[in-house]
Amino acid sequence: MLGTFAVGKTSLIRRYVRGVFDEKYLTTMGAKVDKKNVRVADVGVDLLLWDLNGEDRFQALSMEYARGAAGYLLVIDRTRPATLEAAHALQQKVLHAVGPLPFIVLVNKSDLPGHWDRQPGDLDALRAGGWVFVETSARTGTGVDEAFMSLASRLID
Repeated sequence: MLGTFAVGKTSLIRRYVRGVFDEKYLTTMGAKVDKKNVRVADVGVDLLLWDLNGEDRFQALSMEYARGAAGYLLVIDRTRPATLEAAHALQQKVLHAVGPLPFIVLVNKSDLPGHWDRQPGDLDALRAGGWVFVETSARTGTGVDEAFMSLASRLID
């Protein structure tokens, strides 16, 4: 899980692995690992979910963790447009550090009022470059299973 601070990485993992949501903001210190076993097309997949600190000063450390990854989820906060640019920078860092890996972009906090301040065409270039976007809400669970299973499916392809 990669993304800047407070985009909901920890909440998404808690929702996916445990089925719970906590209103309290919990800052991740360093890295936290969870595991979930899933089946994709009759293949068992063990997902080791690394929740990495989103503070900018820890991003170099995050790239060290990325070296062993088979894929990743980039998380952005639809209420904070700057998190898309941060995700793009993180994706470029991963690409530089370990090469191309399967990834999915989670547009989190879809349950919050307001609209995502992007025009549909704004994301076309990213989609053309292989970016897959899934709207999620850690609070309601919307899109969470779909996002993780989409990544798991890409990992076995």
